[in-house]
Amino acid sequence: MTRILVADDHPLFRAALRQAASAAVPDASVADVADLDAMLAFLAAEPDTDLVLLDLRMPGSRGLSGLAALRGQYPGVAVLVVSAHDEPSVVKRVIAHGAAGFLPKSADPATIADAVRAVLTDGQWLPPELARAVAALPADAGDTALAARLARLTEQQFRVLSMLAEGLLNKQIADRLNVQERTVKAHVTAIFEKLEVRNRTQAGVLLRSLDLADSGP
Repeated sequence: MTRILVADDHPLFRAALRQAASAAVPDASVADVADLDAMLAFLAAEPDTDLVLLDLRMPGSRGLSGLAALRGQYPGVAVLVVSAHDEPSVVKRVIAHGAAGFLPKSADPATIADAVRAVLTDGQWLPPELARAVAALPADAGDTALAARLARLTEQQFRVLSMLAEGLLNKQIADRLNVQERTVKAHVTAIFEKLEVRNRTQAGVLLRSLDLADSGP
């Protein structure tokens, strides 16, 4: 059975995505979640999920960070990003970070269904006009390299990195994660090594580079 997960914090839009996904694959199992932690918990319990329809803006996810966390920890799960951030430069970054496709939030149900079927069958999908615009942009290996480094992090290390970017100290991170401070220190050391950075400031700047300008829901 095909397993599809919808991750979006807007109830009405989440319901519309579920309906479109069910119409695209009538015998699929379609579930939904409203934030990043719930998405990762679902995938931990259902790692054979075939496709995630992912909103870039929901609790726990800043810009491309949710996509980076998903692709790094579950590389076998296809991701179809659904977002109002539909500028070609953003779509290019989404693809560089491992998404199989991109849907503007303005897409109608038939288009959503077409995209779901295409990703499940062919492995990728972009609206034709966006595909042409993305192809016309100059090549940039920066996001591809960053995605590869972020993919080295474990789920817990990604959480620690997110808290580093918020400016939290090791003790504060330990309290929030309910672990010992020496465990956080070990994670921080591993994060620096895997991301090829020297300090907390550089690690935070790297994660914040995944942010996107606010352009709506």
